[in-house]
Order: sequence, then C-alpha cells, then structure tokens
Amino acid sequence: MKANEIMKISPIVPVIALDKVEDALPLADALLAGGVAIMEITLRTSAALECIEIIAKEFPQMNVGAGTVTNASNFQDAINAGAQFAFSPGISQEIMDFSSTSNITLIPGVCTASEVMFAQNNDFLHCKLFPATVAGGTEALKAFAGPFAQMRFCPTGGVSLENIKSFLLLPNVLCAGGSWIVPKRAMEEKNYQLITKLCKEVFEVIS
Repeated sequence: MKANEIMKISPIVPVIALDKVEDALPLADALLAGGVAIMEITLRTSAALECIEIIAKEFPQMNVGAGTVTNASNFQDAINAGAQFAFSPGISQEIMDFSSTSNITLIPGVCTASEVMFAQNNDFLHCKLFPATVAGGTEALKAFAGPFAQMRFCPTGGVSLENIKSFLLLPNVLCAGGSWIVPKRAMEEKNYQLITKLCKEVFEVIS
C-alpha cells in the first residue's frame, strides 16, 4: 500500500502500546467493531512485535503497522513481524534509505519546516506531524500548506476528541493519530466495549 492509501483508511489512527500479547486480537476486534480498520502498534514494549504478527495473521481485514520505528534495525523487525507500514516519530537519512529497499511504506515524522522540506526533497510527501500540538497544531499545518502544497499529514501527539475535527478539516490532513482511543485502563480491565464506543464517538464528532 502507498502512503496515500494508508492515510485514507480511517480518519483516526489509534496509536497503541500493547503490554500483553493476549490483548492483541480482542483489541483488533474492538477497533473493527467501531469502524476503525487500522492500528499503529508502537515498538515501545516487548510484546509489540508479537502483537503485530498475530494480528497480521488472524485479522487480514485489519491494516496493522508499526510505530516508533526509529532506525533500520527496528524497521526490519517490523517487516519480519508482518507490519504493513511503518510510522516514525522523526526523519533521518538512515531510515529513508532503508525504506527505499523495503517492501512496506514508511511515513516519517516531521516537526519543523526544515524537516518537511527534507522529507519533500526525498519524495516523502506523506508525513506524521509529531508532536502535533507542541509543533503548532492546526496553525502550523496551515502555514505549511503554502510552501509545501504537495505535502499531506497525519498529526499525532496531543490530538483528542475535542480537537480532531479541527485537524481533519484542513485540506493537507488526511488522518490523525490518537492514543485516547485505547485507554490504558480499558486495556487493564479488558473493557473492549469502551474502545469500540470511543471509536464510534470519533465518527459522530467529525460527521
């Protein structure tokens, strides 16, 4: 899948840190029930790669990718686990070079005009804006629209139910990443119904 296709799967991309492999399949099921067919599982936990692997095998209708991909080594780990795409919190020559030899799409992270220009000049026209609200939020994205008219973004970091619509209304935003969709407490209590409910709330707010 190309970056444009990935970023159009859903207006919300859940950003998830999974501590237990046993939670992977019920979570994927809960997200699908809420109308969300994409997951960014961050490589911040020891269970992350196994979670990606099991979801990729058992839920072909779920588009599962790796987040917090910061170098060639964990990019390769994500590919080996069956990730369909990779999100990085930042951008580097190393990770762009590795991406050009891989068979999955990289969506790098940018925060400043210089980084957006670096991405664009290397033909990465779809990026994560991270951390979005710290980097200027909707005002920064509006400013980027002038000099970087081709660029499209997935703002992540500080995105919430209260502000997601303001991001998605911008023509250069295709989707937004958020962690509130999968609250840690809901995972601890295995309250998957709440996760489905939170997904549905997003669609109500942005409709």
